[in-house]
Amino acid sequence: MLLLETQSPVFEGMRMALNDFTLHKRDNSSMITLHTYIDGELLNSFWADGLIVSTPTGSTGYSLSCGGPIVFPPSASFVITPVAPHNLTVRPIVIPDSSVISFEVEGRAENFLCTLDSRFEIVTAQDALTVRKADTRTRLIQLDDYTFIRTLQDKLNWGRDTRN
Repeated sequence: MLLLETQSPVFEGMRMALNDFTLHKRDNSSMITLHTYIDGELLNSFWADGLIVSTPTGSTGYSLSCGGPIVFPPSASFVITPVAPHNLTVRPIVIPDSSVISFEVEGRAENFLCTLDSRFEIVTAQDALTVRKADTRTRLIQLDDYTFIRTLQDKLNWGRDTRN
């Protein structure tokens, strides 16, 4: 799970997410710049509509729809996926879940949209936002004889030729 750390009064009482954390431009404003740091070192300044940080569980949701990779659930990693990046050379990246990811956001608008799973809050460029692995773990039910690979095959029709 992800944990959002900030001094801002956002997501009070529940700053964790099972699937993903996102930062987005609001409405129809122009793209934003997301200066993204890994353990204090600048990874990249993403010029995009937004940025997704997903867990392996969340890798098959919003991140996948934006071109991110599918990550197996036991992988100890996060995926950083840009949303509609301005630079075509910018691609999703998989990093260790021991990493601390922090952001500085710039844009023409004063406010930005921040989400934790399906919950959202409005943040400003002055809000310091940091994401890290939460100490809390979630236990999920695993059905007998139903593996992650089988789920991929069933939901994505992998290995099936629909022409026949």
